[in-house]
Formats: sequence, C-alpha cells, structure tokens
Amino acid sequence: MATASTASRITRKIGIAVKKAASRKKGWYDLHMAAASGAIAQRLPLVDLVAEIRDARIPLSSEYELLRDFPALSKRIVVMNKIDLADQTQVKGWMRYFEQQNCIPYGVNSHNKDSVKGLLNFIQAQVRGLCKANHHASETITIMLVGIPNVGKSALANSLHQMGRISAAEKGRLKHATVSPQPGETKDISSFKIGSHPNIYLLDTPGILPCMIHDAELCSKLVLTGAIRDGLIEQKELARYFLAILNLSDQYKKWAKFSANEDRLLSFIEHKEEGSISSKLEMRQKKQHMMDHTQDLIVNDVRGTIFDTISCFDGDIELEEDMIKLMEAELVALRDAFRVPQGLGEYVYNRVVGVKLLDLYRSGRLGQYTLDTLPLTLHHPL
Repeated sequence: MATASTASRITRKIGIAVKKAASRKKGWYDLHMAAASGAIAQRLPLVDLVAEIRDARIPLSSEYELLRDFPALSKRIVVMNKIDLADQTQVKGWMRYFEQQNCIPYGVNSHNKDSVKGLLNFIQAQVRGLCKANHHASETITIMLVGIPNVGKSALANSLHQMGRISAAEKGRLKHATVSPQPGETKDISSFKIGSHPNIYLLDTPGILPCMIHDAELCSKLVLTGAIRDGLIEQKELARYFLAILNLSDQYKKWAKFSANEDRLLSFIEHKEEGSISSKLEMRQKKQHMMDHTQDLIVNDVRGTIFDTISCFDGDIELEEDMIKLMEAELVALRDAFRVPQGLGEYVYNRVVGVKLLDLYRSGRLGQYTLDTLPLTLHHPL
C-alpha cells in the first residue's frame, strides 16, 4: 500500500495544474456565479430552514462556504447526496461527524425513489418540529437548497417536488429544474412546492464555488467529482488521479473473477454474415454496441484488466515513481479493454481512455470511494 504522502503528492500536482489552467482560461467562478451569491445571501436570513447538499464522496471538500457568513442560522440540514457512490463503511462516521458539528445529517441517493421518499419524510418531520418549537402553525415554510455545483440539488428538487405533490394529492403542471452532469446549469433561484398543511416550498439555487481555491488537494477532488467543469485539465491526468486512488484501495481485489477475461464481445461481433443488406446493418449495430463502454461485458473487462495489471506489477508503489509506472501501464492496457480502435495516435488514445474511465468512476461502475478523511477530532461513542 502506498504511503499517504505519495497519494498527496499526486493529488497536489493535479490540483496545481487545474489552478494554473483556471488562471489562463475561464475558470470556475464567473459573473453569473457572483450575482447568484449575492441573491442567495440576501434570501438566506429570510428562509425557515437551510438544506446544504454535499457530495458524500467529499463530505468536507463539498462544503458550501457561503454559509460561514451566516453562523446564526438556527436550523441547518446537511444532506449527503450520492451515498451510492461513497464508501459505505464511512457513511455512518460522517453522519456522526456532522451531528457533532451541530448539524442535522441525512444521507440520500437522488436517483432512488425510496431514498428520496425517506428524505421527504425527514424534511416534513423537521418542519413539524420547527413549527412546534416556534409555538405557531405557519401557513408557509420555505427551505433553501444550497451547495456547490453538481452535487445533485436540482435532481433532488425535481424528485421532492413530484413526490410531495403526489402525497398531497395536488393537481396541476409539474415544474422541472434543469438537471445536467455538467456543473453550472442552474442559473436562477426556483421555487418548488413539496408539501401541504403547512405549505412547504423548496428553493433550488445555483451551485456556488469560492472565487479562489487555495488548497490544491481540494481543487483535485472537486474536479475529479465533477464540481469543477472538465476541460481545465487533460482527461488523462484526471484518469491517472482516479487510478492512484484505486491502486491505494482494496477495491480491485474484488475483481479477480474477471481476470484474463476472453474478448467475448469482440468475437461475437466478428462473426461475419455475408450477403444481405440486413446482415450488414446488424453488423454495424453490433459494432456500435461494442463501442459502448457502459455495457456489462466491457465494464467487466475493464475491471479484469485493472486487476491483472496491478497483480502483475512488480514495483513498489510506496515510491511515487513506481506508482506512476503502474498508472501508465494501466492506461495502455485499458485501450484494449475499452476496444479503442488502432491508429488513433497517442493523444487520442489517452483522451478516449480517460473519458471512458472517468465516466465509469463517476457512475459507480468501478467501485465506491470516499476521498475525504474523517477528522481525527471525531468522538466515537463508547
């Protein structure tokens, strides 16, 4: 297992490269984000409840720094979204941590209906408690969703709006917040009704990042998880960063059953049928199927390739130089696993493999990882 210093050096190099690229190009903070920050700051003191959405893979690094300017906020929920992509053994520890920070934590997967339904019930219970504590039954409660880009605020707003209206048996046209895997798609503050008696309105807000990020490791985590847009750094570099995380984990050991996988998909599509136009069309469709890296057979080949490459590596990955050699060997081996066509050139090879590998990581197909480390100050129950 490589030392933490080896991983940190690799992480910092990625972060420094991202920061340099942001200074040369249009970075992550623009005039729209600045305007949104002002609008959110004006409305924060007026809402009844704040729900800060964080990425469960980076529970600390996805902090919404604007809330630091409002220490007097009485009610604050920390919703860890994307728990399906995080290391499940660490989720409970992070829940305890946020409780000790006087926050109300909740974990959710915004793409799972039952999970979102649980969050809706949790929010409604918090609202009832809020009304009871204030000794009045307010006719309207407003909850503001805040967070950095791409933590899933809009996806949660849509699902909570739909489920809240169904449970209240309300009719009328549903509203839809824009949902995209790219950060920065939400431009304005939008209101969504999620409950009745009392009426509960959810305010979906644009994702906001600090205008300056001084910590290089923080920068790396944000760009790897998609909070900072792709394009500031080559996909190969991001892929190397993910592979470093993977190589330091035990995740690859679970993929021994995919070792030395025969190229079943390739042999399947190379089964050539002669003559008819329909058979040529079928062949074209099968080739397109072969290029789809999300197919289970290709994903399993990727897993097996990574397992074989790590298992056969005879270097010492406690040394940064050897870790880099292993990552390069993995990137080369993954060309065949991803069925990248021959003759594309080194730059295109690296770009194609990088894009496909990052997509599988971000969708959880290559395991679940929590990139932040629990603070040592966490008090464990006796």
